[in-house]
Parts: sequence; structure tokens; C-alpha cells
Amino acid sequence: MNEVYLNGKYVGTVDNCEEFTAKVREKRRKGAISGNLNIFHDKRVNIIQINDDKGRLRRPLIIVQDGKPLLTDEHIKKLQKDEMKWSDILKEGIIEYLDAAEEENAFVAFNPEELTQEHTHLEVTPLAIVGLCTSLVPYANFNPGARVSIGSKNQKQALGLYTMNFPIRIDMDVNVLHYPQAPLVNSIMHDISKYNKHPSGQNIVVAVMSYKGYNIEDAVVINKGSVDRGFARSTYYRPSVAEELRYSGGLTDEVCIPDKDVKGYKSEKDYRLLEDDGIITPESRVAEGDVIIGKTSPPRFLSSMDQYNLAPSSRRESSVSLKHGEEGIIDFVLITESAEGNRLVQVKIRDQRIPEIGDKFTSRHGQKGVVGLIVDQADMPFSASGITPDLIFSPHGIPSRMTISHLLELVGGKVGALSSRNIDGTIFSAEPEERIRKELLSLGFRENGVETMYNGITGEQFEAKIYIGNLYYMKLKHMVANKIHARARGPIQLLTRQPTEGRAKEGGLRLGEMEKDTFVAHGASLLLKERFDSDRTIIPVCEECGMVAVHDKFRNRLYCHVCGDNVEINFIELSYAFKLLLDELKSLTIHPQMILKSKY
Repeated sequence: MNEVYLNGKYVGTVDNCEEFTAKVREKRRKGAISGNLNIFHDKRVNIIQINDDKGRLRRPLIIVQDGKPLLTDEHIKKLQKDEMKWSDILKEGIIEYLDAAEEENAFVAFNPEELTQEHTHLEVTPLAIVGLCTSLVPYANFNPGARVSIGSKNQKQALGLYTMNFPIRIDMDVNVLHYPQAPLVNSIMHDISKYNKHPSGQNIVVAVMSYKGYNIEDAVVINKGSVDRGFARSTYYRPSVAEELRYSGGLTDEVCIPDKDVKGYKSEKDYRLLEDDGIITPESRVAEGDVIIGKTSPPRFLSSMDQYNLAPSSRRESSVSLKHGEEGIIDFVLITESAEGNRLVQVKIRDQRIPEIGDKFTSRHGQKGVVGLIVDQADMPFSASGITPDLIFSPHGIPSRMTISHLLELVGGKVGALSSRNIDGTIFSAEPEERIRKELLSLGFRENGVETMYNGITGEQFEAKIYIGNLYYMKLKHMVANKIHARARGPIQLLTRQPTEGRAKEGGLRLGEMEKDTFVAHGASLLLKERFDSDRTIIPVCEECGMVAVHDKFRNRLYCHVCGDNVEINFIELSYAFKLLLDELKSLTIHPQMILKSKY
């Protein structure tokens, strides 16, 4: 018998799987049963799976019968005249939605010319195979799938104009590109998604060549002249918030300039930018440690009588100040109320970001890289017509990644810039390479996109011809200013006495087991000792029982808990984390005995 499962649960059996599946599909197309239902006949094990639950990815396909699509030219004309809607086509059973399972039983044609008697469905458009961001990648069908996917994800991280009302919004960690442009090489989806209203990149001149090795390993070399003219310049915004919270007993926080007798008072220099109401002046330049919103709070712990005789000195300082490594200009201040009715102060800080070494850039083809060098325009290579590239891209990025679309866009962008028009790079239906090459030849350039170029420093002609053209490049949100991180001395954790973790807490960089092995392999024992010195501690150890002894500094007395006074006790140097382990073993009633040997 052939089993039937509904949403994974067994519901019964059928005699003929093919007939049952065909009937269910017929009823669904006529609207007799829900259009949300999908049926899949697994021929290998003769099981029918029916699904109508949530969370399935479904896509529309045109139904094909006897080698002809049910969607006719009449339907298309009616749709164009608004006489028919998408919902009407679904109701008439011309288009249906299939999920991943039912697609296994379908034979889908790419375009009408391919249709045969065996085909069951036809793509609405080949573009519908990919998602929104992926369809923005020009000439994507010339790339491996992995690169198309990476190119799609990179576009989501690009800086652009995310919304028009950004000056009055308070969003967490956002960036705005100063001079965004619409791409020269675009696809149908750029028009459909109204990409012109929120562009996220710039059209720049790119040369594919090496430059003194500064663009190896995916790095890029950029032109300082382009940076000075505004290439990839952006602003980073982040908010700071303070709320006047209410506590039991009628106590509240207060936004003000804290008095000098408040517990935890910083210094007058830290509060210098605050106005009389305790809030910073707009357009003030602030750096690490500066107070943005002055605030005092009641003490954390109160006894029953304390709340009646609260002196100002018992209040504590709880101002909002700039964290380690932050700087910027106060953009605007908002004073409002929270949902609970408490007074709320929000301050937005902006910081102009000019491209620097370490900032991340990408084209739309998954060819991402960081800036390896910023070169003066005078030292950049130039073409016979005097064009200097804005960015130099490494030729080694192409053979292993096989991103042919990156090269096609370069030539397409060149033609678009010279003939002042947009090039259609829609996936599966782009302008053919031959036509672009012919047009480039008619514009007075070599058809293959290469040009004779000269060394910017010596003026000598390069022996090789350089591939140069226009590409749509994007600056990603991963900027070195947000990630640069180093420390010497700083805060430590209470439990292990090791440095704190993370950039925000002024943390250290962990040297793990593998990093230790590299030092061991190099025989760098003193460097290794220094690296493991962050929680060095000296403890007394009893020679008799090997337990940690006691050093009473006040009475200048050394003794062991187990053996008493008349034993030899030595001080040894070890990691505090190891001492912690010994204490934890003791708590498990395990006797960790340390056997000491002479150092010399």
C-alpha cells in the first residue's frame, strides 16, 4: 500500500499514487481545495507527502499543458491594461505556487522556446530563480553560484542612503554614504526596486594590475585624489541614551551637572561641555571619556531610615560618557518621554569616515578586499588619454574565483560611461558581450577593454596592456575605525585576574593553545613567558604537604594550615588562573599537592 503523510503525520493509504496526486493538483487549480497546499509523490519509496504548514518557501510557476503555457498573450495584455490582477491569474489556475518538495515532481522550462511535451511548468521569468539582492548582480549567470551568493550578501553590508529622513532618526550604528550613485551597469530589478532612491555605491575607474605588491591577497590600492574628491566618504552615527528612572520610596535619577560631593565625581574637565541642564551642546567635538549626559542616581542600597535623611553626598554619579576609542561631533539632542512616562534624553553622535588603510571595499561579484595603500594621484599609473584609475584591482582575484561578470561589468561600464547610457546586465537576458565590444571599438578604444598605460612615477610605458574600465564599487560597513584595538595595562576580571575580553571593555587579545605552539616552535621562551604574564601571582607553598600556605603581612608570619609554623615555606610564581584551579579542587575535597624543585 502507498502511504500518505499530511505535514509529516501518517493519515492513510491510496491505491494509485499517480492518479491521486493528479486529482489533488487538479482540484487545487480549480480552487476546490486550498492553494496553500502542496503535494509531492516520492517515486523511490512510493510515499505521498502533503504539506500546508507555515514556513515553506514557495515560488510561482506558469502551468504548462501539452507543451503550451496556459498564460497567453491575451492575459498579458489584460494585465498591462489593469483589467486582470495577479490574484485573478492564480484563481483561474494559470499560475501556481510550488514548494521545494513539489518541485521535485515538476519539469520546469527556462523560457517558452525550450518547451516540449514533457514540460509541466514554465518560469514566469528566469530572474525569479534568484532573490532580490542577487538579481541586482549584473551578468550573474557568468559566475559560479558561490560568488553570486557572496556578491548578494556583500550588497546588504554596503553603505548608502538607507532612508531619506536619517537626520531626524535615532538608529543604532548606521552609516550614510555622502555621494551615492546609481550603477552604470544595472538590471531590471534596479528599476523595479527603485534602487535610484537608495543607491549604495559609486561608479569608479578600475585598472586590473598589480601595484608594488600592495594589492596582493585581495587588497586594493586606491587613489588619494579620488578620496580627496569625495570617493567613499561616509558618516557614522550612533546614539547615547539616558533615562530618569524611578525607584521605590519616591527616589529618582536626575539629569544635571553632578555636584562635587556626589560619589564618583569625575573632574571638571569631563563635564566642561555640559549646559546648565546637564545635557551637551549640539555640534560639540567629543572624545573618549567626555560626559555627554550628566546624571546622578540614588545610592544602590538603602536601610529603612536612610531614605528620610538623604544628603546630596550620598547620591552616586551615573553619567553617560563616550566609551574607549570613540570620538565624534554631537549631531542633535532629543528630549522626550519613555513609554513609562520617564524623562528620556537621546543624543546622536556623528563621525566622518574618510577611506583609510584597512577599510573594506567590494564590487557586486563577491570580489571583496581591504585598502592596502592610498597612493597620490601623481604616482598612479595613467592611460594614453590621461585617465588615472580610482582603484587598482589585483589580477590574481580572477582565475581562482572565476568571476567573469566582474570583467564583463568592467567593459560594460566603460561603454556606458563613454556613450552616456545604462547597460542592461540582467541575469540570463543581459546585453551580449559581442555588442558591447563592437560599441567600444566604434568609440575609438580596443574592443577587449585593454589600454596602453604608463608608470606614474617614472613615466615609462608598461610592456603589458592593462585591462581598465568602469565598475560599481561599494564601501562596506566593516571599517578599521570600528575594529582597531590594542591594549597595554587595563581592566582585569575579578575572578581570574586576567584582562577583560572585547574591544568595548579595553580587553586583551587572547593568546591561545595554537599561538603558544608557534612560540614554542620558534624557541621564543622569554616572549612566551611574557605573553603568559597577565595574571602572574606569587604565593607561599609549604614544602611538607605541598599546599598553599599563608603569609600574614601584618605580623610578618608564615605558616601552613596543615603543618603549622615549623616548616619550610617558599614563595613561587604562577598564574592566578592555576591558583584558582587549586582552590576549586580543594572545594571538591581533593588534595592538590605541589612538589617543589630548586630553580637552579
